[in-house]
Amino acid sequence: MKISIQKADWKKFKSDALICFQPEDKKWLVGSLDYYGKGTALHTQASQMIASGDMAGKKDEQIVLYAAKGEAAVGRVILIGLGSADKTTLETVRRAAARGVKKAQSLKMKSVTMYLPGVKGKNGEAVAAAATEGILLGLYKYDKFFKREKNDPKVELESVTFLADEATVMGSSIANCTKAINRALTISAATIFARDMENEPSNNKFPETLANWAAASGKQSGFKVTSFGPAELKKNKMVGIIAVNQGSVKEARFIIMEYKGSRKASDAPIVLVGKGITFDTGGISLKPGAGMADMKSDMSGAATVIATMQAVANLKLPINVVGLVSSAENMPSGSATRPGDVITYTNGVSAEIDNTDAEGRLVLADALIWAQKYNPKTVIDLATLTGACVVALGHVTTGMMGTDDKMMNKLKKIGDDVYERVCELPIYEEYEDLIKSDVADIKNVGGRWAGAITAALFLKRFTTYPWIHLDIAGTARSEAASDYIPKGGTGVAVRLLTQMLTEEAGK
Repeated sequence: MKISIQKADWKKFKSDALICFQPEDKKWLVGSLDYYGKGTALHTQASQMIASGDMAGKKDEQIVLYAAKGEAAVGRVILIGLGSADKTTLETVRRAAARGVKKAQSLKMKSVTMYLPGVKGKNGEAVAAAATEGILLGLYKYDKFFKREKNDPKVELESVTFLADEATVMGSSIANCTKAINRALTISAATIFARDMENEPSNNKFPETLANWAAASGKQSGFKVTSFGPAELKKNKMVGIIAVNQGSVKEARFIIMEYKGSRKASDAPIVLVGKGITFDTGGISLKPGAGMADMKSDMSGAATVIATMQAVANLKLPINVVGLVSSAENMPSGSATRPGDVITYTNGVSAEIDNTDAEGRLVLADALIWAQKYNPKTVIDLATLTGACVVALGHVTTGMMGTDDKMMNKLKKIGDDVYERVCELPIYEEYEDLIKSDVADIKNVGGRWAGAITAALFLKRFTTYPWIHLDIAGTARSEAASDYIPKGGTGVAVRLLTQMLTEEAGK
């Protein structure tokens, strides 16, 4: 997909269609008629639709106008409603841009032009970036396994050109808008990479596969990748990963990704940690069959970390970042870990495995201990960790807990801006009683109540640095498609983390 911006007259710029965005404002709509040119077919159609009320600029409204031969270089104008002008935000732009290009693609168009809508308080760079995200993420489909008939060729939208009537767009130069578009292309490509990893079926995806994807990305984008197999896991006493994986015939992996972009190699890095369970049956504590197929995405935290490392390296951010992924396959077998087993981590903390379906925290603990080696500025772990978080927050927002208040406040603000929102949950010490064990220091489940919180408190026992836990169980997968969010893997938090790291780098 090629996305660009240039100064041009829409009537003379050849493309299959022009996409315009319309606020719910009749005065604005009537004023926009002059743009088509009085006496033209477009003007006549638009006038009739405004007069009848068929075109009002309401949210989700989609209307196609047809140009007469010779009156414009485009054959169609696609009008996308924005809703209330006072409520138009960057998220409105993302969603509207996604709807516009989806409509164009459904009409088998290969090229479109687009006028960007104004957003109060935002310049052209921000709006162009938001539209770019909406376009790329909105057109995403995981259709790798569909058979396509020879007489039904797949027609893809190939290019979108943002048009400017002047040398600046909402106060931003075309050159700066181009930089913003290219940055959004890089981040969106990383998000799509995460979605592809999440959606890949588990008969094609094992811990070794994650390691291979990370290695390929590191080679292409410019970060170092090291993977530990069974021998290294045993040598480094990564007991959580070993315990979870021991029921599987596939080998576990611990993946280390290192990007050194800071001018000083000694600068403390930000460490990202991802849960990489490539399939989760629950182990001996077997899950119910209904919905188990979705457990192919139980490695979404790992996907986000790998993809974020790719985005950071491709953007060449001047910051040091480390990505750690603990990857295993949680299967039931004669060799699988049993409820009641006890493991002792290298930091001396012993853990009773009360439920083998609470495996994510077991593998993450190894990575959180390893993170200490970097004397990190902060550590952020991401995991599809608990159903309890979905019960608490649904699929709208990610649960956030931790000890780094300053960074949590930053993530809240950035989450609102990029619309990957986070909601802080408490980790009061009173909850720690719920994970006390009769035979070990802690146990890996805390009972029915406050499940997301007790999971976080388990992880906290393995941290000695500023730390944040993001429970993405409700946001890593979507049950239904909407605008630029597909059904299935969402690639959540790639945009959130990349923006945070960009700000930390001072870019």
